[in-house]
Amino acid sequence: NINLPYRTTKYKNTLLLYFFMTEEMLKEEDFEHQPCPLCFQKTLILTERETEVPYFGKVYLFSMTCNNCKYHKADVEALEQKEAAKYEFEITNEEDMKVRVVKSSEATVKLPHIATITPGPASQGFVTNIEGILNRVKYQIEATKQTEEDKEDRIKAKNLLKKIMRIICGQEKQKLIIEDPSGNSAIISDKAVKSILKVKT
Repeated sequence: NINLPYRTTKYKNTLLLYFFMTEEMLKEEDFEHQPCPLCFQKTLILTERETEVPYFGKVYLFSMTCNNCKYHKADVEALEQKEAAKYEFEITNEEDMKVRVVKSSEATVKLPHIATITPGPASQGFVTNIEGILNRVKYQIEATKQTEEDKEDRIKAKNLLKKIMRIICGQEKQKLIIEDPSGNSAIISDKAVKSILKVKT
């Protein structure tokens, strides 16, 4: 789910998060004709992969895609158990776009004053970089801008898109925050500030 800092009438709290496949694949298995949890047809393909993320460790990636109802789910989990963590990163230049990001489906991603991606049934896990995170948010804002009926909200969306492009081009600074109670997320950079996330019980 993604929360934008203005009201939307359509596509509220939705975000298409595409499963990013890394090059350094270690193991890969595909299981076809699995029962789909949504339509219950045996048309689901389950893909399981294990890969090494530098400076984070081995992670287990999986995706489920149904050829019948188009249900899709992806997630990432560290093979080594990790503690709940919070990462903060100050985006300051174009080089920061290349910084690797691991996000599980349980993580909350915050771009203050732009958007917040929250965990939920539609939340996806993936391995990407900071530019990939910004492009996902940019895609959703573009979708809501095209369908938004309120003129003021369309203007706000347009301004957010301009802001994101300035960030991608290194013309504007922006903070990125990732909070994950499962510990399966990370921002892989010396610039990233990691702290223990206090999980509410």
